[in-house]
Amino acid sequence: MGKVLVSAPLPGPAVEVMRAAHEVVVGADPIGLGREGILARVGPCDALVTLVTDRVDEALLAAATRLRLVANCAVGVDNIDLAACRRRGVAVTNTPDVLTEATADATFALLLDACRRVSEGDRAVRAGRWRGWAPTEWLGVRVTGATLGIVGLGRIGRAVAARARGFSMRVLYTQRSRAPGEVERALAAEYAPLGELLARSDIVALCCPLNEDSRGLLSRERIAGLKPGAVVVSAARGACLDEVALAEALADGRVAAAGLDVFAREPAVAPELLACENAVLTPHLGSADRPTREAMASLCADAVLAVLAGEEPRFRVA
Repeated sequence: MGKVLVSAPLPGPAVEVMRAAHEVVVGADPIGLGREGILARVGPCDALVTLVTDRVDEALLAAATRLRLVANCAVGVDNIDLAACRRRGVAVTNTPDVLTEATADATFALLLDACRRVSEGDRAVRAGRWRGWAPTEWLGVRVTGATLGIVGLGRIGRAVAARARGFSMRVLYTQRSRAPGEVERALAAEYAPLGELLARSDIVALCCPLNEDSRGLLSRERIAGLKPGAVVVSAARGACLDEVALAEALADGRVAAAGLDVFAREPAVAPELLACENAVLTPHLGSADRPTREAMASLCADAVLAVLAGEEPRFRVA
């Protein structure tokens, strides 16, 4: 029987599945044990189930001398030092595939909300600022027939492109390698270099993973290269864009609206963004429908059971 540390409560039966075979300790706080909490408990553990907010680095690994697995309850693994895990022979897994549709739904919800000023209008109604219907008020950006530029045509980017077809949108995309022709044809998606995509798109959706190529990708200079009046939405990692530069562009109208589900220093949000009425800001809820979160937890449990039984886990990334 092994020892498993789970940073936070998980939805569904995943914890009980692990407890049927191993000793499992679960942090009580929904946002996780935090670095100090993990460091205090991880020493005797064989497996660690982490949240995307849990940083796993050399110092933590040095304290976890028995550790065989880090099962990250997320797709992105930028919170984990993969090289350090490899050096110490610690396997790392993630939870791909199962959150694609939920995250694409949330991305498109941000797109619609930002373009049509839904949350902004909701705040006005609740605050009593709405004086009645007027032909020149609450004008937003039209979605149907707009050009959507998708940065990163991976699983989530492709799912967003599929939803765009229902709104008769023209889809541009960019990424390091051009997608196969059959993918482009199936999604009616046209490849464009990043600068061209930003200049042509009415709406830009960041759907890329965080890596050295995408860190700071939507920089101040590239925000200046957006089509005037464009809308920016992001369900990628917060570090993919310059939040302050985006807020400045929102404030002066160069960018019409934005919808962000992720932030560079979560849960902190740049004050400049908080001041923008034309920014829709959500609490990293892209994968937060119940079946998806339960499936993510289940993949973590599967990885724990496999590694502690001496088997190769699915979705190993290191």
